[in-house]
Amino acid sequence: MHVTALAVYPVKSTRGLWSESATVQPWGLAGDRRWAVVDERGGKVTARTHERLLHVTATPAAGDDLVLTADGMPPLAVAAPVSGARAAVDFSGLDQATLAGPAADGWLSEVLDAKVRLVWLDDPRRRPVADRHGGLPGDSVNLADTGPLLLTTVPSLRRLDEWVDATAAERDEPSVAPLAMARFRPNVVVDGAAPFAEDDWTSVCIGDVPFRVSEACDRCVLPTIDPVTLRRSKEPTRTLARHRRWAGQVWFGVRLVPLDGGVLRVGDQVTVG
Repeated sequence: MHVTALAVYPVKSTRGLWSESATVQPWGLAGDRRWAVVDERGGKVTARTHERLLHVTATPAAGDDLVLTADGMPPLAVAAPVSGARAAVDFSGLDQATLAGPAADGWLSEVLDAKVRLVWLDDPRRRPVADRHGGLPGDSVNLADTGPLLLTTVPSLRRLDEWVDATAAERDEPSVAPLAMARFRPNVVVDGAAPFAEDDWTSVCIGDVPFRVSEACDRCVLPTIDPVTLRRSKEPTRTLARHRRWAGQVWFGVRLVPLDGGVLRVGDQVTVG
């Protein structure tokens, strides 16, 4: 098995940045989801309800700074608010994050046509991985949903494509184009395994960097949104519910907790336990 793609999402729910290498930190990949958008009460704002976030690009600059871009908007440089004010937020395991400031808030509010704020997680060690999500003492996580990294596999996606096509044929619907892996927002994409072999993995070593598999990934509505067109559909959730439903959820991919630091590269060999 080997790595075929690596991605980070500097602001939660914005467009993924795909690269040839990524640095592993205890709470996730460097540059991944240290920022997030919240409403005026501190509740999470994601592409699940504001799909235009998927067309916002957040590009890392010096340190933890960002440059935000979106069609029809001037680029905005955002400095990491290292001495900024904190505000209440509603993330599991985290009740405060640092405000980016009025310029970023206004820019994103215009893009989303909603009053929102941009916040930054100054120290991810403040946010533990919950034990109900496979966390152990000392595990920490950025602003990802529940785990530091998400791994998906190409064979599982191809099998899901086959199932989606079969569902369409049964219902006399047009064939569906192969799903883009970007819909599932992985950090690491692996090829060379059997479809859904990852269900049984307990550990993963990517190159020379070891990880613990903390849990399978339950899927929300986000994969039903095409990240290019922003159109919503019933797939892949409809088909996952037929083939990959248990405990009241549908499942695709696994979440990882780093056991050490290092650098991941496209082409790295992957071994599992």
